[in-house]
Amino acid sequence: MQDRQAGSLTGTRTPAFIVMAAIGLFCGSALAQGGLGGPRNDSGSPPNGPSPSPINPAAAISTQDFFNGSVAHGEVRPGSIPLSFKDAISMALRNNLGLLLQSDASLAARSQKWKELSDLLPNVRAAISENVSQVNLAAIGLRSNLPGFPTVVGPFGSFDARFFLKQTLFDLNVINRVRGASENEKAAHLDYKNARETVVLATGNAYLQVLAGAARVDVAQAQVTTAQALYSKAADQQNAGVIPAIDSLRARVQLQTRQQQLIVARNDFAKQKLSLARIIGLPVGQEFTLADKAPYSALTPMGLEESLQRAYAYRSDYLAAVQQVRAAERFRRAATYQHLPSLSFSGDYGASGVTPGDSHGVMDVAGTLNIPIFAGGKTHSDVLQAEATLRQSRQQVDNLRGQIEFEIRSALLDLTAADQQVQVAQSSVALANQTLEQARDRFLAGVTDNLEVVQAQESVAGANESYISSLYAHNLAKIELARAIGYAEEGVKQYLGMGK
Repeated sequence: MQDRQAGSLTGTRTPAFIVMAAIGLFCGSALAQGGLGGPRNDSGSPPNGPSPSPINPAAAISTQDFFNGSVAHGEVRPGSIPLSFKDAISMALRNNLGLLLQSDASLAARSQKWKELSDLLPNVRAAISENVSQVNLAAIGLRSNLPGFPTVVGPFGSFDARFFLKQTLFDLNVINRVRGASENEKAAHLDYKNARETVVLATGNAYLQVLAGAARVDVAQAQVTTAQALYSKAADQQNAGVIPAIDSLRARVQLQTRQQQLIVARNDFAKQKLSLARIIGLPVGQEFTLADKAPYSALTPMGLEESLQRAYAYRSDYLAAVQQVRAAERFRRAATYQHLPSLSFSGDYGASGVTPGDSHGVMDVAGTLNIPIFAGGKTHSDVLQAEATLRQSRQQVDNLRGQIEFEIRSALLDLTAADQQVQVAQSSVALANQTLEQARDRFLAGVTDNLEVVQAQESVAGANESYISSLYAHNLAKIELARAIGYAEEGVKQYLGMGK
């Protein structure tokens, strides 16, 4: 029984709370980075044209909780399939909706970089035209009484075929926007890595929730079996006139109470399995059994300072926030450099004539030095907006540093407290079982009524629930610590001793 209980985990925190907490870690960082690109101009627009803000794809998926959903693949297979912790993590990293959307956001950030880069790369196009015209001179007001002056001219033709080239030679505004977009692309890639950590955290929690549900079902079933045996014994003794009817009634009430608890435990267990299936992308109707357990295993974590150093060096959400600061700095410079001149080149070469056969080579070459003089305050507005965004991004980084330290300290405290709770709960389960055995022996010997037995059963139920809850809290603290130091994807399997 205890081996099965050791593979359990839910406690005072509900599955919805834990999953929302996991998603909050990701969504908070994504929101913290929202709109950090700063104001920008489209280089192809005139000085007084629009200045759209840079796209931050992460913000597009940060306002909703998508990490509880998935895109399921495959068909429901007959029977029940084994599901290991490693397989659950792998499936979630392939199918979880939040991660898929973040991957698309990374693609959008890459497209934004290429959009900005297009203003620096050569723009080459070709055009071929051939036309035939006949003009009525009188219709356009050309009249003459001179003999032989034509009324209609034509038909006559023209042919033109050219390559056109346009190239920005030097524009600090465009150059810094391209660099800012590149920083945004790096940040989006880090956001994707952070989303993977969030998926691992959510999947680990859901897997442990199912283990806890299985343990609670086992405990409830054992309690029903015990209560059934005691009720049968009490009924036999009542029929024999050994005990009063109140003892038999008390035993029957206890049996029905345990049966109700078993019904609730089975229902919760079934719903926890559904939640896990939704997170990892398993067809909801697929039956499965967990192939791994999460027994108690003490963990000696690294110290606070070492944990902080690792988190600041490896946590993807923190590194993404730093990249967003760099992007905001680039866009701030780009806005300032709108005051400076820019140099561009354009030209074309081809053939022109009446017909393709008698055409001749033609060309145009032009260099343009664009000198901004006054843009109606637009540049000043863009600079102020970019400066405000830069300040916000820096403040978000400072806040995230504090949040990381808070999460690490909280996880270390939870881990220490839960470790002590597990040890106390193990002792409590053993003592409660001994109490139940002694109360049962006293009742069967006729020394006392079955009130002591009922009270002992309650103690056993409470001790088992405390053990399941404390073990859940201990394993959850391990996951939270791994997430807090940026080690979730690799560390969860190691810390829990599953899926190696």
